[in-house]
Amino acid sequence: MKKIKKSSIAMLLTFLLLIPLTLYLGTFLSGRNYYITATLIIVELLIPFILAFEGRKPQARELVLIAVMCAIGIVGRVAIPIPHFKATFAIIMLSGVAFGPEAGFMVGAVTALASNFFYGQGAFTPWQMMAYGAGGMLAGYLFKKKRLPKNPFILAAFGFFAVLLWVGPLLDCSGLFLMSPSISFSWVIAYFAAGFSVNMSQAISTAVVMLLFGKPLLDILERIKRKYGMSEESEGG
Repeated sequence: MKKIKKSSIAMLLTFLLLIPLTLYLGTFLSGRNYYITATLIIVELLIPFILAFEGRKPQARELVLIAVMCAIGIVGRVAIPIPHFKATFAIIMLSGVAFGPEAGFMVGAVTALASNFFYGQGAFTPWQMMAYGAGGMLAGYLFKKKRLPKNPFILAAFGFFAVLLWVGPLLDCSGLFLMSPSISFSWVIAYFAAGFSVNMSQAISTAVVMLLFGKPLLDILERIKRKYGMSEESEGG
């Protein structure tokens, strides 16, 4: 049986235990202390991200490439003027597809944090970091080792359902926990129903970007990975 990578175990533990605990404890903070929560999440994500390079030292160009994907993700959210119709989630998910779930989560979290310097920071920022990162993580796991084919229609379908059923509901949880004085089943249903149209719009925009630009961007990233020895084979994966 194939050995599970340490980074994969650390990523799951971080997402399922460490980040939820950090978000929960962050609800007890007041004022602008949500910056503390956001910073802690970034630090926590560094653990699986660094472990992803187990057995070798990351090259500077690899980290630069991850930073470039973060910058593109920020532009994809800030530069498009249409509300709830952004390229951000597609860029984050493509980062996960190209570089793995750890990098996908890191790109998503950093994109959420950095782009909110344009939209405004708040107690919701750490929740957005988790939700955005979760999209990149899911893409990384499902497309890793060719579990899903990287053709435009599969990418588009994945992007649509991942946002509608995964990232969108996670984003809705921020308002649910931060704004609701008490949580009941009827309130949960009403809240998620109210956010469905926004999630649908985001899902459609993600699918469109994936369909039109997903494969060309992945081809470019794959060529860069092969040129500089950044492929899974060279990593011993």
